[in-house]
Amino acid sequence: MVIKSSDLRKELIDKLNYLDKDEIDIIEKAIDYAYFKHEGQYRKTGEEYIIHPLSVAIILTTIKADKDTIIASLLHDVLEDTPTSKEELENLFGKTVANLVDGVTKINSINVSTENEYLTNYYKKIIVGMSEDVRVIIIKLADRLHNMRTLYAIPVDRQKLKAKETLEILAPIAHRLGMHKIKSELEDLSLKYSKPDVYYDVVEKLNNTKIEREECVSKMMDEVSTLLKNNGIKHEIKGRAKSIYSIYKKLDKGRSFSDIYDLLAIRILVDKEQECYLALGLIHSKYKPVSKRFKDYIAMPKTNLYQTLHTTVFGLDGNLFEIQIRTYDMDEIAENGIASHWAYKEHKNAFLEMQNVTEQKLQFYKSIIELNEEKMTNEDFVNRVKDEVLNNNIYVYTPKGDVFELPNGSTPIDFAYRIHTQVGDKMTGAIVNNNMVNLSYELQNGDIVKILTNNNSKGPSREWLNIAKTTQAKSKIKAFFNKTTKEDYIESGKNLLEKELRRKKISSVEFLKPDNIKEILKNLKLDTIEDLYLNIGNNKFSVKSVVKNKDEESNEQKKEIKVKVLDTDNDIIVGNTKNIQTHIANCCLPIPGDDIIGFITKGSGISIHRKNCLNINDMDDRIISANWNTKIKNKYYSDIVIYTNTKDNKIVDIVQTSASMNIQIESINLLNKSDKNIYSLEVVISSLDEMNKYLKELRKIQNVVEVERIMQWK
Repeated sequence: MVIKSSDLRKELIDKLNYLDKDEIDIIEKAIDYAYFKHEGQYRKTGEEYIIHPLSVAIILTTIKADKDTIIASLLHDVLEDTPTSKEELENLFGKTVANLVDGVTKINSINVSTENEYLTNYYKKIIVGMSEDVRVIIIKLADRLHNMRTLYAIPVDRQKLKAKETLEILAPIAHRLGMHKIKSELEDLSLKYSKPDVYYDVVEKLNNTKIEREECVSKMMDEVSTLLKNNGIKHEIKGRAKSIYSIYKKLDKGRSFSDIYDLLAIRILVDKEQECYLALGLIHSKYKPVSKRFKDYIAMPKTNLYQTLHTTVFGLDGNLFEIQIRTYDMDEIAENGIASHWAYKEHKNAFLEMQNVTEQKLQFYKSIIELNEEKMTNEDFVNRVKDEVLNNNIYVYTPKGDVFELPNGSTPIDFAYRIHTQVGDKMTGAIVNNNMVNLSYELQNGDIVKILTNNNSKGPSREWLNIAKTTQAKSKIKAFFNKTTKEDYIESGKNLLEKELRRKKISSVEFLKPDNIKEILKNLKLDTIEDLYLNIGNNKFSVKSVVKNKDEESNEQKKEIKVKVLDTDNDIIVGNTKNIQTHIANCCLPIPGDDIIGFITKGSGISIHRKNCLNINDMDDRIISANWNTKIKNKYYSDIVIYTNTKDNKIVDIVQTSASMNIQIESINLLNKSDKNIYSLEVVISSLDEMNKYLKELRKIQNVVEVERIMQWK
């Protein structure tokens, strides 16, 4: 059947009856604009291109989307596919519409070479896009749904890629937003194109039993309806079709087709919450319920705002029936999720309400934002989101009934930090279902968890990093130790500075005068005196270099630093020349792989520094470009600091790790013997790559908190 754009236009206008006339008028203006911009363009199906944006807009009317969202859906391809600017859209339809269209365009405009990289970047753009305006993702979901409905028009390999994208990211996001109808259709269509044999096998099984199932469901509906009517409960009752994908998932777990309970399913809608429970009581009084198949999502809603009573009973002829009971309002939320706030609020303020609900109530939304703030690769970010956010499948409750969704394998530590950072930091134990458990206990779906806290607690244990499952919990534990370590370093740096001032018989009052400190901070590119203490305390700056007068500082900056390593012997190219005398500066000790720069000395050739070395500031007139040769002949010295959380001697472990990697240690020193030992190493290294691998292995040593390569002033 040939679809006419004129018919779709009429259908769209008819379905916009929930909006004001002036809003519909603006939307009609957008339709005309879309027609104009896409004139002469055709889809892979052979249809006019305008069919697509009109269809996307129609999908969004089913969730009663607001005016701006409808307009943005009509124009969502104009920036990408037509000569249109964002400024033009803003002038015609406002800033909000322009931003929404731009947001969808950014998600779509990814050009990378490999499938893996494509998917990684695509997924991250979609996920992060939610933090800007959830409507961008809702438009994208509608866009993808219509594209999936016409996926037959593209090559098979592209079909499978789109199906993979949809199943891994878009459908789970629709689920997290509570948009059940869209989520189910996306899943079914994805299965159809990713595993067509499986899809049509399930369809055939359903068709073979369709008449029998419909007759059975119809009789059960009549009985239940009569029961409710006789007891004065006004209601609506209907059969509920199970999605093809959900049936496939159950079959994939080894269940037989005949053993899937909810193939026979009905849904009951009532006006009030209390009527849900009255209806449930009546049904259980007539039909025997199946043990452990009752779930009360009204008293304890899912984290995507879903509320419904679920029960499975032995119905007519001994058949198992899954019955859902909920109010009409709950039904709207169950079907359309976050988008239901368009339907139930005064539409002029609907989006604000929807965004507010998203930010305040949907835990997954907060989790995504927190993950995005972590320093990790795009691939790690996407994997974390998929594992910890989109594929969550356990619900855990507080004693007060508040529900939290967590990944499988989560522990009481994850639960505590999901509640609040302070709850995690002050945690001393956990009680699950009235039983004390170890902190390594794996929480199960439906567990009721009480976190025990003590205000006098010294904080989390570093061992918790090995127990926690979620990035959120691990990040907050690391943040705690970073804070306490930072405070220790600041105190240590302050003490070292005061000690050096006393040794040099310099008045601390004079030295710490605002003008003097301001100049020191400027030279060191620091912001506050706490930063100065911190950098002294963690050994990044020598206290001797800080406590020198201006003349000494100037002379020190200008003088050449002696060679400390083997002759560079053509390892370095200065300008375009290989045979210029060069040597490595002690202040920053660059190694092959570092970004380097040369400094022209007086009579000693070229000293080679790291580009971020503080000693080459304000010497632009004597700077020359330098690069490493492709073939490196020598090895180079480098300084490393190892931070631990113990006073146990770790030198043997450090030496053994170094030997296993054939890393030569020139010297090793204990810098700070307190409750946390710190070790300084001088090693001989061949490249930055070898250095990074070495640091990684050192970090694996028990009780090692951090390992870093340092740049010192000497």
